[in-house]
Amino acid sequence: MEVNGSKSKFKTKDLVITALLTALVFVATAFINVRLPFLSNGGLVHLGTVMLFITATVFGKEKGAIAGAVGMAIFDLSSGWALWAPFTFVVRGVMGYMVGSIAWSKNKSGDSFMLNSVAMILSGIWMIFGYYVTEGILYGNWITPVGSIPGNVAQIVLGLALGLPMAKVLKRYVKYI
Repeated sequence: MEVNGSKSKFKTKDLVITALLTALVFVATAFINVRLPFLSNGGLVHLGTVMLFITATVFGKEKGAIAGAVGMAIFDLSSGWALWAPFTFVVRGVMGYMVGSIAWSKNKSGDSFMLNSVAMILSGIWMIFGYYVTEGILYGNWITPVGSIPGNVAQIVLGLALGLPMAKVLKRYVKYI
């Protein structure tokens, strides 16, 4: 593929894989979730975070960032949470980029359990902070967002518990794609 006289390293195969990963993040967010009515904001715990972690760990920072940002922003737009979509795009995009960057650092290519764990935990801290600020902006106060922290923590723990082992298994098969 040539763009303005220079060759792009992002090939058609990458585009297709990224689109499929984005769809998987959306599906895991939209259809595999539990609403938490006891939270003041009616929070949601979903498996989209698991897919984001798997995507970024197995495929790297670019695909992780795009799939997380676009997949979860589309969920917000299609689920009546449109005000959240721009914030979700940024928060989840940064999460995917963080996980992929850390997991693929030191020539590990997502193969280090320790680096993958650190990546997911640090991106989880970013998510909690990012959504706290988002809620502060959207709700107009800084107390209400505290009620969302337990749900966000649960999502990160679930992401770690399922994402780490699933990424390890899937990593074996990526070389065949």
